[in-house]
Amino acid sequence: MGRFWLIGVLIVVGCGCFLSSVRVEGYPDEDLVVSLPGQPKVGFKQYAGYVDIDVKHGRSLFYYFVEADNDHDKKPLTLWLNGGPGCSSIGGGAFTELGPFYPKGDGRGLRRNSKSWNRASNILFVESPAGVGWSYSNTTSDYNTGDTSTANDMLLFMLKWYEKFPSYRSRELFLTGESYAGHYIPQLAIALLDHNAHSTGFKFNIKGVAIGNPLLKFDRDAQATYEYFWSHGMISDELGLAIMNDCDFDDYVASSPHNVSKSCNDAISEANEIVGNYIDNYDVILDVCYPSIVEQELRLKKMATKISLGVDVCMSYERSFYFNLPEVQKALHANRTNLPYSWSMCSAVLNYREADANINILPVLKRIIQHHIPVWVFSGDQDSVVPLLGSRTLIRELAHDLKFKITVPYGAWFHKGQVGGWVTEYGNLLTFATVRGAAHMVPYAQPSRALHLFSSFVRGRRLPNTTRPSIDE
Repeated sequence: MGRFWLIGVLIVVGCGCFLSSVRVEGYPDEDLVVSLPGQPKVGFKQYAGYVDIDVKHGRSLFYYFVEADNDHDKKPLTLWLNGGPGCSSIGGGAFTELGPFYPKGDGRGLRRNSKSWNRASNILFVESPAGVGWSYSNTTSDYNTGDTSTANDMLLFMLKWYEKFPSYRSRELFLTGESYAGHYIPQLAIALLDHNAHSTGFKFNIKGVAIGNPLLKFDRDAQATYEYFWSHGMISDELGLAIMNDCDFDDYVASSPHNVSKSCNDAISEANEIVGNYIDNYDVILDVCYPSIVEQELRLKKMATKISLGVDVCMSYERSFYFNLPEVQKALHANRTNLPYSWSMCSAVLNYREADANINILPVLKRIIQHHIPVWVFSGDQDSVVPLLGSRTLIRELAHDLKFKITVPYGAWFHKGQVGGWVTEYGNLLTFATVRGAAHMVPYAQPSRALHLFSSFVRGRRLPNTTRPSIDE
């Protein structure tokens, strides 16, 4: 999930470290999650707890780790980060999208996610940076942060996490995320690669990067939002033309809305008003959940689930209620410092450097690919926050910069005999894929198609271009 600042509107959207004191066998018993309240029985293990990043400052990151459902000792490790900046990967990825459980409609239990990504990989979720979710610092100034310090802290986290789980040091590592993780994940990949370049000992075994509906280049992604509104009939021809004629998106930056003309600002404000608050910008075809109603139902121990196109659109409220139950926090070994605020999906204490949203990530992706690491960018096609219209263009521009030829022409890919989306590949290392009917949070709205895409990614396979069933189905 992510938060992006548009004009007048807030839309919630190298280290020379070496491993020490490594345990030769086993995982940390103190982090084992025996069972979560209301959890169905499963055959895999879960771990949760803290990794201390800076003992002097008292800065620690909270993680949740689930083993693969079967053959966990033979499957890779995948890191997942949500975006924001400042939103929780545990609340988002782990318990709303691709983890093994979803919250029940009463907010007091869990139900199984049959399309969890731990069918294909061991999955690690981290609340990053400090100040997000249950991650914290005892030094208030640590909450003034940005992309560089976030990447450096995650590098430290990974090194120290391997001390807790030494058997994963040599595993294949895949780096994944969505939204503002379009910044987090590529910059972390570079931090890990820089570590590898300077380390005479341990090196990360990075095998791939995959980011969904990612913020890559703010001016292009912001423009794509209004192109999407127009192309989906959400604003008129006249207003769409006014925005394209009056707004110079080359000068459009996240933190300085005053640098555009009044006519542009007026047109964008009108567009946002017309789209309104009764549409989920993250998935324009889903109905919305009404907070006042669902929160009252949860307090009264009623079922709050509201289903739209097979999706529980009230899941985020059910999840927040569940995570703030004391027995849940105890089971997860969370909130060990008794934070003076409730758990929330996106941080209210973080002061993230807004200007970092303007960083162009394409050169970062180029560096990753030049290390022969495959990069996949995937887009849910119902997202207006970071629409495929921008991402597709940016990936084509990156391929051109790399002088990559098309290795898979743009065409449909299939899942269970139906079109799963459309895909193209450049130079055998750069893939762009859409997921049909998916949201900004792709696994949330299309869990089965998302699992197929992820399974193909970690197994080094192309998405199928025929209707014949594959083993991923």
